[in-house]
Amino acid sequence: MEYSDVRSIADLHDFFRYSKPLHPLISIVDMGQVDRTHRKPNVAYRLYLYAITLKKVDGNFRYGRTDIDFAEGTLLFTAPNQVLLPDPANQVKGWGLFIHPDFFHVTVKGHSLTQYSFFGYDFNEGLHVSDAEKTVIENCLQNINKEIGNTLDAHSHHLILANLELMLSYASRFYDRQFLTRVKPANDLVERFDRLLSDYFKMESLLETGLPDVGYFAERLNLSANYLSDLLVKYTGQSTQTHIHLKLIDKAKSLLWSTDHSISEIAFNLGFEHPSHFTKLFKNKTGQSPKAYRALN
Repeated sequence: MEYSDVRSIADLHDFFRYSKPLHPLISIVDMGQVDRTHRKPNVAYRLYLYAITLKKVDGNFRYGRTDIDFAEGTLLFTAPNQVLLPDPANQVKGWGLFIHPDFFHVTVKGHSLTQYSFFGYDFNEGLHVSDAEKTVIENCLQNINKEIGNTLDAHSHHLILANLELMLSYASRFYDRQFLTRVKPANDLVERFDRLLSDYFKMESLLETGLPDVGYFAERLNLSANYLSDLLVKYTGQSTQTHIHLKLIDKAKSLLWSTDHSISEIAFNLGFEHPSHFTKLFKNKTGQSPKAYRALN
């Protein structure tokens, strides 16, 4: 696979064969005006920018190993270091807002905007906005575009950030709506996660496999780790990591009262390299040390 690295706004405009950027760190691109005729098939590009895009694509778009259908138009949020493989023959409409990390990280407020979990979602977990929601998002985009087009002054960065914050706040609200309106698929995913979690901890010992992490379950459910945790929080009030810890504590309690194994043996059998880590987690979740719990049970 051949790669083309896009590390700056200038690189992006050059790659898109687009007009000269008006701002060195942020740009809005009309995706319908991008020149794709120079691209070679099977050449991917690595994007080192944050991107917020609303695209409608006639054809396939490959993200990682997944073919994505953009026929209906989807709002997407991507963090830097993504690998994208578009088909040069595709007809693309929509817009893209591209932001260099330096634009965010020069202020505390800017850095906080990069912490929205949906920047870590996969492409197939995009936000499907209604026409009314699309208008709200694009009003913010228009305000950003006005600031980019104006002569830069001492207020420009603050005003652009303020509109970005508003856009991302609305996106967070709309994602909440999307979770709530897709109750049946979400409940199915929660049930599948519960089964996977229970099956994992049914093993007699986790000494060989170790403790499962969030990525283990996300991969088996074909979700990003961020999306899985957000979905579980919406429907159960607890993150993926919390679910894992609670199931672990349940198994630990069972071993403490039903076996004569030492605390160290139980810790190792549960996949902990150091018994002290097990003791700390157990006490944090139960308010008691493993030894105290065993003594009372």
